[in-house]
Amino acid sequence: MKTRADLLAFFDAHGIEHDTTDHVAVFRVGEGEGIKDDIPGAHTKNLFLKDAKGRLWLISAQDDTVIDLKRLHTVIGSARLSFGPAELMEATLGVTPGSVTAFGLMNDAGRQITFVLDRRLAQAERVNFHPMTNTATTGVSKAGFRQFLAALGIEPIVVDFAAMSVVG
Repeated sequence: MKTRADLLAFFDAHGIEHDTTDHVAVFRVGEGEGIKDDIPGAHTKNLFLKDAKGRLWLISAQDDTVIDLKRLHTVIGSARLSFGPAELMEATLGVTPGSVTAFGLMNDAGRQITFVLDRRLAQAERVNFHPMTNTATTGVSKAGFRQFLAALGIEPIVVDFAAMSVVG
């Protein structure tokens, strides 16, 4: 599994500018409020989900986004969704609970995970995710994040969570 060092080396190899801030471990969105104040850009919440048919999903949304998991499956075309087990998260994303991150998609070599991206994050000039560990936050530009996904061959499903609809 790829680590924080591997992620940062990947960014460097692809010419993706990045900034990383080390901090105390943050396990939930509300815990990092003081830390976020000093880090520019959109902050995120990330949900690792499994649907009733066994498909895996990663949802990345702006940290204040309300996500209706009871309705989301009708928007993204999945079966009913629930949180994925920690063991499966570690096997596919290479992270533990509390460290879920879109950057973990680089560990999903088999492309088992469908990536769903919040419209607001897709439009944000800068986005911040954990770099495989919840003791740091790494920020990249909108172009850098798109370049990261393109290098992995990932085309996200972009969802407007306020309208509960797929964008474009």
